[in-house]
Amino acid sequence: MPTREEVAYFGAGPAPLPTPVLEAGSKAFLNYQDTGLSLAEISHRSPLATKIVEDTKAALSSLLEIPDSYEVLFLHGGGSGEFSAVVFNMVAVWVERRRRRAEKELCSDEAKVLERVRREIREELRLDYLVTGSWSLKASQEAANLLEPLGTGFVNVAMDARGANGGKFGAIPEESSWKLTPTRKEGGKGSAFVYYCDNETVDGVEFPSFPSILEPTGKDEEDEHLVIADMSSNFLSRHVDVHKYAVIFGGAQKNIGITDTTLVIIRKSLLATYPTPSFLHAVGVWSPPVIFHYPTIAKNNSLYNTIPIFSIWIAGEVMRALLTVHGTQATYSQENLAGEKAKVIYDILDADLEIFQVCPDRKARSRMNICFRICGGDKEREKAFLEGAEQRGLQGLKGHRSVGGVRVSNYNAVPMANVKKLALWLVEFAQPPVT
Repeated sequence: MPTREEVAYFGAGPAPLPTPVLEAGSKAFLNYQDTGLSLAEISHRSPLATKIVEDTKAALSSLLEIPDSYEVLFLHGGGSGEFSAVVFNMVAVWVERRRRRAEKELCSDEAKVLERVRREIREELRLDYLVTGSWSLKASQEAANLLEPLGTGFVNVAMDARGANGGKFGAIPEESSWKLTPTRKEGGKGSAFVYYCDNETVDGVEFPSFPSILEPTGKDEEDEHLVIADMSSNFLSRHVDVHKYAVIFGGAQKNIGITDTTLVIIRKSLLATYPTPSFLHAVGVWSPPVIFHYPTIAKNNSLYNTIPIFSIWIAGEVMRALLTVHGTQATYSQENLAGEKAKVIYDILDADLEIFQVCPDRKARSRMNICFRICGGDKEREKAFLEGAEQRGLQGLKGHRSVGGVRVSNYNAVPMANVKKLALWLVEFAQPPVT
């Protein structure tokens, strides 16, 4: 039976965790701080649970330098749950802005306000999606499904990367080709939000930086693009300028912790921009389910219902470990380390193009999920590579079932030593057979 030290795990999620965190977690799971109770047993209403939530929020705020104008939430549902939550909440914000404007201009005539907002929903409501891979595609499809009772045409796929890449994901088209809904400042009506997935785990595509076309240019957020970013698979792997985003969300099970915890970072001004459920219903829009209703979760310090305290504690331990090693520069350090680890692998793959073919375009290559084929997708050769990897303690390398191939997930907890072990096998595999 192999030890943890003998296994180099590159799974896409759930992902590896630092061994010291797991060791501390095993003790906390049995008897937390000598209370005689497991962290899985304590009440989420207890002072202990409240402190765990507050400590984890503080650690995340330190790591990402989150401004006081933002709130950190912990929810259920993972990234897929947020595909729905974002639509419910941000459409509600869009409706409330339109309601307030109509109320002001129509002197609070309720009937006229109601009719005007109904018309504006039909004619002007748009949700912009940048589709660069499997997850952003799913997000856009979920939005269309949720809004289908209102009609069609509300989801604007402002960019579908397959159109510029032979029908496959693997590139990010030039920003000049994106068809974003014009903001009011640009002569349009503006969209409810612009969504993108910062790193696509299935397809190995990552935005190299924040899109310049989405950069805020003024002080009135109603004249800006409200940017929503799914950072599930590259959270804490590089520095992020939080103030550029309306909402950042991510499942914890890749770079932060274990499953069952979803983090949301949201601008506080948005939490104060919600209509009443009755008004939403009157204009034909569903109100957010309460466990996805951001203002409710924020008001209750993420403790509205029974949340996974153990999972949140694990996330906090991971964050505090980063702060202990790197201080408040941790995300910069992780960015450098992630780049160095990815370079080791990509350099070997690029050195033997007959054997290895990296899937994404060089400009869009992910640091987190390195996807490649072997001998043009030769099934027997890929099978041999994966079997040889398993024999050497290199696990979790099989590509996603929808695309096949090989995928190296290079998350924060993957040490350079394990990357070098994989590098040795890549070099060995590429050698011609001895005859």
